[in-house]
Amino acid sequence: MLNVAANHPNASTVGLVLPPAAGARGSRLLVGATYTGYGSAYFPRNRSLEDHRFENTPEIAIRSLDARGDLAKLFTFDLNPSDDNILKIKQGAKEQHKLGFVRAFLHPAAPPPGAPSYAYLALNSEARAGDKESQARSLLARICLPRGAGGDAKKLTESYIQLGLQCAGGAGRGDLYSRLVSVFPARELLFAVFERPQVAPGGRAAPAALCAFRFADVRAAIRAARTACFVEPAPDVVAVLDSVVQGTGPACERKRNIQLQPEQLDCGAAHLQHPLSILQPLKAAPVFRALGLTSVAVAVANNYTAVFLGTVSGRLLKINLDESMRVVSRRVVTVAYGEPVHHVMQFDPADPGYLYLMTSHQMARVKVAACSAYSTCGDCVGAADAYCGWCALETRCTLRRDCANSSQQHFWTSASAGPGRCPSMTVLPAEIDVRQEYPGMILQISGSLPSLSGMEMACDYGNNIRTVARVPGPAFGHQIAYCNLLPRDRFPPFPPHQDHVTVEMSLRVNGQNIVRANFTIYDCSRVGQVYPHTACTSCLSAQWPCFWCTQQHTCVSNRSRCDASPTPTSPRDCPRTLPAPLAPVSTGGSQDILVPLANAAHFQGTALECSFGLEDTFEAVWVNESAVRCNQVVLHATQKSQVFPLSLQLKGWPARFLDSPDPMTVEVYNCAMGSPDCSQCLGREDLGHLCVWSEGCRLRGPLQPQPGPCPAPEIRAIEPLSGPLDGGTLLTIRGRNLGRRLSDVAHGVWIGGVACEPLAGRYTVSEEIVCATGPAPGPFSDVVTVNASKDGRSRERFSYVVREAAALRLAYPPRTPLRPGPRPDRLPSSPQLPLVHSLEPAMGPKAGGTRITILGSDLHVGSELQVLVNDTEPCTELLRTDSSITCTMPGGALPAAVPVCVRFEHRGCVHGNLTFWYMQNPVITAISPRRSPVSGGRTITVAGERFHMVQNVSMAAHHIGREPTLCKVLNSTLITCPSPGALSNASVPVDFFINGRAYADEVAAAEELLAPEEAQRGSGFRLEYLPDPRFSTAKREKWIKHHPGEPLTLVIHKEQDGLGLQTHEYHVKIGQVACDIQIVSDRVIHCSVNESLGTAEGQLPITIQVGNFNQTIATLQLGGSETAIIVSIVICSVLLLLSVVALFVFCTKSRRAERYWQKTLLQMEEMESQIREEIRKGFAELQTDMTDLTKELNRSQGIPFLEYKHFVTRTFFPKCSSLYEERYVLPTQTLNSQGGSPVQETHPLLGEWKIPESRRPNMEEGISLFSSLLNNKHFLIVFVHALEQQKDFAVRDRCSLASLLTIALHGKLEYYTSIMKELLVDLIDASAAKNPKLMLRRTESVVEKMLTNWMSICMYSCLRETVGEPFFLLLRAIKQQVNKGSIDAITGKARYTLNEEWLLRENIEAKPRNLNVSFQGCGMDSLSVRAMDTDTLTQVKEKILEAFCKNVPYSQWPRVEDVDLEWFASSTQSYILRDLDDTSVVEDGRKKLNTLAHYKIPEGASLAMSLIDKKDNTLSRVKDLDTEKYFHLVLPTDELAEPRKSHRQSHRKKVLPEIYLTRLLSTKGTLQKFLDDLFKAILTIREDKPPLAVKYFFDFLEEQAEKRGISDPDTLHIWKTNSLPLRFWVNILKNPQFVFDIDKTDHIDACLSVIAQAFIDACSISDLQLGKDSPTNKLLYAKEIPEYRKTVQRYYKQIQDMAPLSEQEMNAHLAEESRKYQNEFNTNVAMAEIYKYAKRYRPQIMTALEANPTARRTQLQHKFEQVVALMEDNIYECYSEA
Repeated sequence: MLNVAANHPNASTVGLVLPPAAGARGSRLLVGATYTGYGSAYFPRNRSLEDHRFENTPEIAIRSLDARGDLAKLFTFDLNPSDDNILKIKQGAKEQHKLGFVRAFLHPAAPPPGAPSYAYLALNSEARAGDKESQARSLLARICLPRGAGGDAKKLTESYIQLGLQCAGGAGRGDLYSRLVSVFPARELLFAVFERPQVAPGGRAAPAALCAFRFADVRAAIRAARTACFVEPAPDVVAVLDSVVQGTGPACERKRNIQLQPEQLDCGAAHLQHPLSILQPLKAAPVFRALGLTSVAVAVANNYTAVFLGTVSGRLLKINLDESMRVVSRRVVTVAYGEPVHHVMQFDPADPGYLYLMTSHQMARVKVAACSAYSTCGDCVGAADAYCGWCALETRCTLRRDCANSSQQHFWTSASAGPGRCPSMTVLPAEIDVRQEYPGMILQISGSLPSLSGMEMACDYGNNIRTVARVPGPAFGHQIAYCNLLPRDRFPPFPPHQDHVTVEMSLRVNGQNIVRANFTIYDCSRVGQVYPHTACTSCLSAQWPCFWCTQQHTCVSNRSRCDASPTPTSPRDCPRTLPAPLAPVSTGGSQDILVPLANAAHFQGTALECSFGLEDTFEAVWVNESAVRCNQVVLHATQKSQVFPLSLQLKGWPARFLDSPDPMTVEVYNCAMGSPDCSQCLGREDLGHLCVWSEGCRLRGPLQPQPGPCPAPEIRAIEPLSGPLDGGTLLTIRGRNLGRRLSDVAHGVWIGGVACEPLAGRYTVSEEIVCATGPAPGPFSDVVTVNASKDGRSRERFSYVVREAAALRLAYPPRTPLRPGPRPDRLPSSPQLPLVHSLEPAMGPKAGGTRITILGSDLHVGSELQVLVNDTEPCTELLRTDSSITCTMPGGALPAAVPVCVRFEHRGCVHGNLTFWYMQNPVITAISPRRSPVSGGRTITVAGERFHMVQNVSMAAHHIGREPTLCKVLNSTLITCPSPGALSNASVPVDFFINGRAYADEVAAAEELLAPEEAQRGSGFRLEYLPDPRFSTAKREKWIKHHPGEPLTLVIHKEQDGLGLQTHEYHVKIGQVACDIQIVSDRVIHCSVNESLGTAEGQLPITIQVGNFNQTIATLQLGGSETAIIVSIVICSVLLLLSVVALFVFCTKSRRAERYWQKTLLQMEEMESQIREEIRKGFAELQTDMTDLTKELNRSQGIPFLEYKHFVTRTFFPKCSSLYEERYVLPTQTLNSQGGSPVQETHPLLGEWKIPESRRPNMEEGISLFSSLLNNKHFLIVFVHALEQQKDFAVRDRCSLASLLTIALHGKLEYYTSIMKELLVDLIDASAAKNPKLMLRRTESVVEKMLTNWMSICMYSCLRETVGEPFFLLLRAIKQQVNKGSIDAITGKARYTLNEEWLLRENIEAKPRNLNVSFQGCGMDSLSVRAMDTDTLTQVKEKILEAFCKNVPYSQWPRVEDVDLEWFASSTQSYILRDLDDTSVVEDGRKKLNTLAHYKIPEGASLAMSLIDKKDNTLSRVKDLDTEKYFHLVLPTDELAEPRKSHRQSHRKKVLPEIYLTRLLSTKGTLQKFLDDLFKAILTIREDKPPLAVKYFFDFLEEQAEKRGISDPDTLHIWKTNSLPLRFWVNILKNPQFVFDIDKTDHIDACLSVIAQAFIDACSISDLQLGKDSPTNKLLYAKEIPEYRKTVQRYYKQIQDMAPLSEQEMNAHLAEESRKYQNEFNTNVAMAEIYKYAKRYRPQIMTALEANPTARRTQLQHKFEQVVALMEDNIYECYSEA
């Protein structure tokens, strides 16, 4: 029997299925297993020493998975002899080499053909038991696999090499994490989790760290090690593993006369020493640290690296790393609390959006992101989640695949874009006057949003109020929209006490509110209502443009509405009252009040009233223009004192007042209120209250004498009753008549003869004095005396005490005077200062909250007392008596013993050897059950550790919980808690509060501290609240009859609830008698009552209780009638009858639904069959046609390539080329017998330089000098940078300048390349500082357009020789496939297309017609041409011209408008066929275009086509016709409006338009081969002509990335994709007219856009997230994209593996390209165009040249001025400057 795995549950085994070796039929299995034989810790102790079953199992082996018909051969070693494919540690070395395996994996997992692939083993060489100095070593071993099918298989040990992995912190921290826990390969990085073995083995979680290693460093270390072993031996670098049985030798040795090949450096050889061990570990710094990490899985998405880390507590930490491996966000997910996560995690291969992981008892499939948790864009993007982004038009946070059109720019914003890219909006005007008309509103929209042009838009004001919105045109980034203001009658009401209302407006796009903003509607006239006492001031201070009308006393928004009287312009000019001090007035007293005014000259004479905020007002009389007098004001106060604000009111206008910004106030006092004793009454004199004490507090009359003294003070209580001799005790004295003011008792408080000094801040008139006791000469006890003109004595005595009896003999010099009088009573004994004896409990959790009690004596002495922990932290919630102090302990940092002391009166702390032990916190490990009814009350058992320290514990439910419940501690490991009640059904976290502190598991807390924003207060446990159980009697009756004396058994029906209740949790009662529960099942409860029920009541309720839930299910009637039974029988009979009827109806409907489903299924099968047949026929026909086309291409002139110069001008100047073509190409061409004339040179760069002859010498000299300047590298770089820094130098100008420079320097491509590289270095520096992945994404700078042009020049030969033919065949295939079906000439929609927008969603029956056509042109006389009977006559002409002129370039074809088509119906009759004539049919008010079917032209008809002399202008181009007047196949409203019952539509099958989307698949299937051929041609490297420019540029990018420390392979992939596929190939795919002389029709353009999108997706590294709502252009090629993507990656790898090019080789290649196309362009024209930019920005260029030291040194600015002078014909300036 073969032992494959380690035979012990705690020993490790890893396996990896390897691809078949050369000549092998089956796969192989690489196994790494820990040795478990004799001598190991895993060997069974009850086995004898002769038991050698496990001795021969090797640590590492490759085993066969091909049984070859014999199961005994399964798992045998792969090669023969077996020693070739095993690695086994020698028996004597097993103690030193205890291997624990972590993971086995392949890298790269799917290598390109011929590329190497390696198997890796991650393992630990465990520390030796009992050796304190021994540490675990983390190792990574590599084994080579055969390359390809023909590769030779090696011995396992030949290629085996291992190196250490070390994860350690830097900066002298020395924190080494020595033991490997888990690994995960991700592209070019290996992520690994390490842990540091704990010193104290009892800890719950070991410190752990995440490190990342580069596979490139592993490869380099292995090559260096083999070089150090065999070429230049270095014993400190590498050693031979002599502990392996299959090794070759003990040491490295130099191999003379042997040159090691690269494969030998990677994989070793049989004649070289093996296996090897690299002595120096590969080091990495921790990326992330945490406690208790157990596993890792890594994915790269959207410029972030998402790392998932499992923990020992069953949690999954998700951290997101940026490109520089910095942690940008963290999340915590609980998977299975308390169960450690297994060290191997794997993404779902079918859906990478999920992660599989295992714990001790379960496997979980966890979603990688919960994007829906973020409701706003700021939260979504700010979360920095690698997977989540903001879907702008759906206003939700989603995965990229879940957002429609997410592949297009601005539809989906990833977190890497930052919150600044979130959509935002500003409304102009932001403030709207409610009384002014506004034509509309301007919306400034910014952030990441697609162009809103063409979308359905509206402004949404809420409450179903919307107005139309529109945008002027396409735009991105910052967009402008216009919308109408909501109607005035729909303005929202103004809130009370507010002069404005804020309106929230949302921009609604396609039925979804995507962005919102606020604007304000204000009403100046409301200012006076809102601020009636400061109307003018508030009006002129408002944030709105308001004006104050003095005469109308109102606030307006238009000054013209005011009368001619002067109006104030600032708040200080407003008429207003001025504050003036007034003496307090007694209640009911009459007085005149003078009110000073300011700015009231225009108000003088206006009738005013004095208002005090009461119903009554008082007469106001003008004294002069600056003062008003309020006559005979009488006010009343019902309190001790009341303050009334005074304001001047316009008479007759209750709500209009003169401004009083600082109102004048009148204080009115009532002596009879608030003064219960004499001291309080007379003390009011200080407040200005004239009161006198006479059997109560009364108002003092004007003739009454000054009040006399008050009665003696009455002391009711003092505290404390004792204090130390040295004083300082705060003594509180409470009573009556304790002085009218502080000065009355300032020196009048005494304790015997010792003064007590009152504290001013704590004195309350007459009622309370707090004073600080002075020092006493010795211990004594005496009463407290207060002297306030008379003496008052306390009934209680205050005692001065000392700590020891000996203190009585000490003499204290008095620090305060002793009061003369009787001597104080000496204490008969020696009272002690406070003493502490003990503390209980003596231990508690370090979280704090333990309630301790300190026992002692005289603990009540003194006024202030503190209990301090560690002499610093106070013990809170303190209570004390004379013998005990109780307080709550604060939290402690570490488990340790801390001293506790008591401080009296801020003196030294009294320790008394009190010590409190902080212990590890209690731990909750499980709760059961985890479900509760919403009413709560279910007993939850809480299991854990260290509960003996718990004094009180409560349980609460998050969010929906009611009051927390109190729990009961059973013992040190168990607590029971009644579940809290809840407000609704949900699964919520539960909190435990132990000793008043919120419980948090220490491991969870350590994890959550990593993400403070997500830290959850709680235990990590959840309680699922379910609806309360529902019970009923067995027959659901409400009354149960029972005869007294008979036994009673109840059957209670229980509805399914999912609570899993146990028998003891049910309590059934009949009245007050418990019903004994006997049987409990899922549905039924049986209970019985053994005792007799009393008959006194007659009726007893039957109740059932579960926790807090209590339900009365029926009433027991003792000795009642039979009525209830009869009623129950009748009800059951009716229910049974209804059930039978319902069953019959259900069966009938089910049969109908089944028949309908069968019918639908048949229709679907028939449709599927039709699609298959259509694809098969279409592909067969197209293959035949394309075969004929290929033959014709070979026979004819071939593919109509444009000449190089035309390719360049169209590529460099795409917009200009189309304008030149429209302007210069003649509308008609005169065809000769050979086919026509050559295309004319239309671009200015291809013609002569047209300048005035008089200026030609100077300008030619100037251009020559300017050319020499452009050939100066310093000048050209400064020139380009200076222009790019100008704000008005637009993107179009940059592209134009770059193209002109390319033409001007076309003869020196090597110089042009060097300039481009220097500018690119500057661009890379700028991008690397921000986001390097965005580099080269667009063409917004000069150098980016220069790169596009450079690629076009260098790839032209590849385009013509390799890609041209498959591209042209694809174009012809598209055109022929489209022409095989009907095409609507008006709408342009076709039966066959790849683009959904151009799909004809109607079933138009079309029949082919073969026509015999004669035409004298293009070198042919007559042909048979195939057309469709639904074709218009223009479409027929196009097909005829294509048939006759297929071997002629399109530019030489005659136009359709220039030919006539004549049909010879008979020998005597002929007709001129036109799209519109007198025979055209009119349907629904529109003319239908004539077709072959309209003219009833038969099969084989004879037609003649001829050129006409002049153009017939009676009919414009068909596609320009008005759709309201004309149609072809379908009416424009067919797809939107209701079907019209016309004859034309009566025979048409009406189906859903989406059913015709299957035609896209038909067209795709037909064209698939041609598309595959094209992509293969683009992404294949020809050995005879490798892409040197691509290799050169890709190497340049890699070099720049390495210089800047950019190691992320995704970044390099994006750079390469942006520089070649997206910059060059996509441009060519979308614009075939740049390459061929052909007609790019709208249909070809639509299909090419879908193909180009597929190519873009293939080059992308982000996974396509597709769903049912994804666009068809994404779904159409979704299946092929993964294969295309592999092809792209293989192409990049092949480029990378090419031999590097030297600068000399590349320069020679570029020089050859320049020579090949020399003299193709007029460089003088290009120079002159460049000079125009130089002239426009002349000052800026001069400034830049003067600022550049090199330019100044070489006087480039002077040379540039000479160029300007020559070009501007100012030769004198030139000479003077020279």
